[in-house]
Amino acid sequence: MWNEFKKFILRGNVIDMAVGIIIGAAFGKIVSSLVRDVIMPPIGLLLGGVDFSSLFIDLSGKGYKTLAEATEAGAPVIKYGVFINTVIEFLIIAFAIFLVIKGVNRLQELKKKEEEEAPPAPTTKECPYCHMQIPIEAVKCPYCTADLK
Repeated sequence: MWNEFKKFILRGNVIDMAVGIIIGAAFGKIVSSLVRDVIMPPIGLLLGGVDFSSLFIDLSGKGYKTLAEATEAGAPVIKYGVFINTVIEFLIIAFAIFLVIKGVNRLQELKKKEEEEAPPAPTTKECPYCHMQIPIEAVKCPYCTADLK
């Protein structure tokens, strides 16, 4: 069982998948920071100084002034500002994945087009003596029996 597990782990697909997951997690953190620290502050400023991450609806009815107060008190809240940030993060990640897939598809199309445009390898050649078409690997002409070495 240990040998089978070792074989499974050392296959290229598993290692590639692990690298992809690690890079994806790091990319997710970068996008979260981009949204939280770069994109949302100017949008909040344009909308009158709103900090989206602190927008919430207090379900307890006690009228907490900040999300931190409500959270500290254990009040039930709907954090719709955090949800807005998460939706924007998702859209950025989805767009980045779209661009990557579009690029990969374009490369595959170019490769396919190059393969289609490449002329097929010749399968026949002309006998230098009788000028008949013969198989490219022929060493003796079947028509004039000349040695082609």
